[in-house]
Formats: sequence, structure tokens, C-alpha cells
Amino acid sequence: MATANLQSVEQALAALLEGVTTLASEWIPCSDAEGRVLASKVSASIDVPPADNSAMDGYALASRDAGAPLSISQRIPAGRAPAPLAPGTCARIFTGSEIPEGADCVAIQENVQVDGDVVHIPATAIGQNVRRRGLDVASGDAMLAAGTRLGAASLGLLAGQGLTHVEVVRRPRVALLLTGDEIVEPGAPLARGEIYNSNGPMLATLIRRFGGELVREVRVADDFETTLSRLADAAEAADVIVTTGGVSVGEEDHVKPAIERLGTLSLWRLAMRPGKPLALGTIGEARIVGLPGNPVSSYVGAWLYLRALMGALQGCPALSELPRIPAEAQFETRAQGRRHYLRANLTREDGRLVARAHPEQSSAVLTSCAATNAFAVIPADSEVKPGDIVECLWLEA
Repeated sequence: MATANLQSVEQALAALLEGVTTLASEWIPCSDAEGRVLASKVSASIDVPPADNSAMDGYALASRDAGAPLSISQRIPAGRAPAPLAPGTCARIFTGSEIPEGADCVAIQENVQVDGDVVHIPATAIGQNVRRRGLDVASGDAMLAAGTRLGAASLGLLAGQGLTHVEVVRRPRVALLLTGDEIVEPGAPLARGEIYNSNGPMLATLIRRFGGELVREVRVADDFETTLSRLADAAEAADVIVTTGGVSVGEEDHVKPAIERLGTLSLWRLAMRPGKPLALGTIGEARIVGLPGNPVSSYVGAWLYLRALMGALQGCPALSELPRIPAEAQFETRAQGRRHYLRANLTREDGRLVARAHPEQSSAVLTSCAATNAFAVIPADSEVKPGDIVECLWLEA
């Protein structure tokens, strides 16, 4: 098959992302911020922990007094401010409790002999079992950079600063337009020639996974005026319009002329498999990503192109490019003419990261996507044998 006129994935990505800028920011409650992207860096305003505290249950003392019998002068539960430590004594202390002034170490209770109100503590070094003030975060430290996608740990850091609201990038608003009179919603009976709408739920899930807000999902009949109207409405409501199918040159492919009527469109024939056709364009301020109607090609295209666009709109480097991981191939294949994105599973076996390709790589088999967690990238006109190292794209959001 001739490949001279095919463009590269990299060329398509560059065209897709040209001129893209980060969306505006908004303040939201931290309780609603999981998966959102920071609009600006967050610096610490307080030390964490706010004072030296005990890493263990035990006894706080001055290290110079270890080895001598010591009386217990106070008991320090977590959350209670201690009194200064009386000279020649120790304090019963618990994990997380503040170290009293005059103590410089903590002996764990398992190493201490207790005889009534007197304890015998072995040699204990300065700083032993003590978590220093600011060990985790010191006031003034830059904790989280702009572009960070907020997860459990980062939200914990914000809570540790007493923050209730955070400035994040607005979610990209996405309109999903599904073309084809043959498409039927799940639950309805199928007539001859009809198929169920699998692209809709699949792409809606990926849009949300990539940080987008799905503002509408519309079935579009194979009619030019209807297509024109649906696209115009979508452009008013969304930052991104995702279409499936309808950009070929058949008599029932109305998306291409409708986009050209309303805005601009460029069709790409890519040197990749699956997903050779790709449509990119704009209607007003809305950017268009036209994916193939084939569910497997649509799935692969969404991970490669839609995810990158969503990452750029949110200013999130972690979303803009999939993690690239070398792995040992446990399969054999040959890619002729075009780069192949094999659906594969990455697993660790005997200390090695291995990639196992799904046994069915047809672009008509969606099970190859459901059962795998990576794309093994096979360069054009190359051959891979078991034991070779291949580059894999790990499918994480």
C-alpha cells in the first residue's frame, strides 16, 4: 500500500495543538477538586508538622539523662501543648504529640523498663524518634506547581495547610457528535443493518477521564441541514467538538461539508494503524477533533489526540503526553508501511516489565481495547520478535 502521502502522528499533533492556550481559572472547594488542574503554584504558609513531635509511643527526655532512673513528670497526649520538661525527668508521650521544651529525643516504650513512676531508659541519641518541625513542608516552600493534576496526596497537602478552596483551570467544555443513521441506543431492539452506539459511552467516559466537561452528547442524522445545525449549536456551547464518522466523501458523509461551511477543516491521512483518517478544524473558537467511526480507531485516536488537546487546554503536562515505557516484547509482529499501535498489557514478571499483545489486533475488535492497558508502538517497516525491547504508551489519565 502506498504511504508516500501519509502524514506522521507527530505532524498531526503539532497541527492540533498549534495556538492552543490554557483556559481561564476558577476557585472551587477542595472537596470538589479531585482530578482538576492547578492554575497557579501553591506555596506553604505554615510548617508541617508545626512543631517537633514524637514518631513513636514512648518517653521524651534529654539524651544526656538516658541511663539514669527518671521520674515521669508529665503525660503528653496528641493535641495538647506540653509544659517545659523538668530537669532530670522524662515525659510519657504518644505518636504525634509535641516534644516538650528541654527534651531532644524519644525512647520507644518497648525499650524502657517501668517501675511505678520511675523509668529506666537506655542510651538514646539526640533526635532519635523525633519528627522535626517543617519536616514535611516548611513555610514558604513551593508545594505544588501550576499544571499539577490534583489527586489524593496533593489534596492532602492542601488540607494540611488549612485550605478550603483552590484555584484550578476551568474544565474544557466538550460536545460529542455521533453520526450515522445505523446507530441505535442500547436497550432498543436492533433492526437489520443497525448497530448499537458503543462510541458514545466510550468517548464520554474518556472525555471525563481526560478532565473535560461533557456539555452535550448528540446523535446526528445523516442529513446535511441537521448536521449543520448540530455543529453550529455545539460550537456555541463547547471549547472542543468531537465527532465520529461522517468525514469521508460518500453521499451520506455530511460532517465534512458542514464543517467547511461553518469554519475550517483539514483532513489527515496518517501513517498509523489503526486510525488512519483524522479530521482537525475549527468553528469559531471551538476546536474540532474528528475521529473515525470505527470504535477501535476512535479509542486509539482519543488517547493520542483528544487527550493531548485536553491536557494543553488545562495546562497539564501530565495529560499532554502519555508515559513512554520500554518493555520486553512477548509477541512477534511486523509493521508494514505504517506505525502500528498494538493493544497490549504491561505486567511485571520476574523483575522485568513485559508487554503482551492482545491476540486479536483487528480494528473491528473492541475487546482488544477493553482487555489491555497500553499501546505497544511498532515503527513502520520494522519487525519485533520476543525478547526485543519495544516502546509502550501506558494508558493512564
